[in-house]
Amino acid sequence: MGKTIDAARLLDQLSRPGARFDPLYVITGDEPLLLTEAGDGVRAAARQAGYTERTSLVMDARSDWTELSGAARNISLFGDRRLIEVRIPSGKPGKPGADALQALATDAANGSDDTVTVVTLPRLDKTTRNSKWAGALWQAATVVELPNVSRQALPNWIGQRLAAQKQSADPNTLAWIADRVEGNLLAAHQEIMKLGLLYPEGPLQAHDVEQAVLNVARYDLFGLRDAMLAGDPARTLTILAGLKAEGEALPLVLWAIGEEVRVLARLAQAQTQGHNLQGLMRDYRIFGPRENLIRQTLGRLPATAWPAAVQHAHDIDRLIKGLPVPGRLDAPWEELARLALRVARPPRTH
Repeated sequence: MGKTIDAARLLDQLSRPGARFDPLYVITGDEPLLLTEAGDGVRAAARQAGYTERTSLVMDARSDWTELSGAARNISLFGDRRLIEVRIPSGKPGKPGADALQALATDAANGSDDTVTVVTLPRLDKTTRNSKWAGALWQAATVVELPNVSRQALPNWIGQRLAAQKQSADPNTLAWIADRVEGNLLAAHQEIMKLGLLYPEGPLQAHDVEQAVLNVARYDLFGLRDAMLAGDPARTLTILAGLKAEGEALPLVLWAIGEEVRVLARLAQAQTQGHNLQGLMRDYRIFGPRENLIRQTLGRLPATAWPAAVQHAHDIDRLIKGLPVPGRLDAPWEELARLALRVARPPRTH
């Protein structure tokens, strides 16, 4: 029977003397750094426990999956314990891969203590997660699901990493670092390691950190959307400026903001007319955290604000095409910032 476990807890268990390894592990997540660290941790613990023979496979839909079945069934010439690592970066093994992974899951139930297999996957979408091969793996394996580090959690994550190398920083400095490494966890890790090399153990001074840390933030359209919906004007403008600096296509950014505005306008109108928002949310495929943010935005801004916001998006589209619009600036990026702030503005107080 499969089980899910936190990465830190698993690595702690496996590092103890006499630890017992399960025959099959699945490590899944979207952050390459966390996937690498979890895989390295299991590998180091396995080596310490005597799994000295290692086979590493990187597979996709076009791979020869007989390599996996061959590796799993081969008997070590020297009687060594074996670690088999299977990485599937795309998360799409194809039909032969699906069959091989289902067989792997079946074999794990009767596997010996001499072979441990670790399958590393990106976070699977709903359709793939419901496939037979994924279901078989989750049923048979010990699963480590690595959560993404949100922007809100990033300062604390940085603080924990600094503490691991016996350094610390005040909350403002942690937030400053987070702003510069957002969306790039691997770069964040590298910057933290750099601070460990440059400065001694103990509290870090803000000016020292500012001199050492590069601006390696990477922004995306989903982050922009969430900042707007959360009612965070400063963060909205920061992400928008980052997208512009990274060369993101202006029409694509307008599409992301404009589509959100149009959905909000329809939902606000439906709410005013007394319709059931829950059903409309499902129709627009709005779930989870985004649904909460949408509801907050509808509660924060009046329904009368949305027709003007939709027209604003149309005006920016004309500006991008080189057509002048009376009452608008000639700079589309500036008007895009104004439109984003329409959504991100806090409620008016009386």
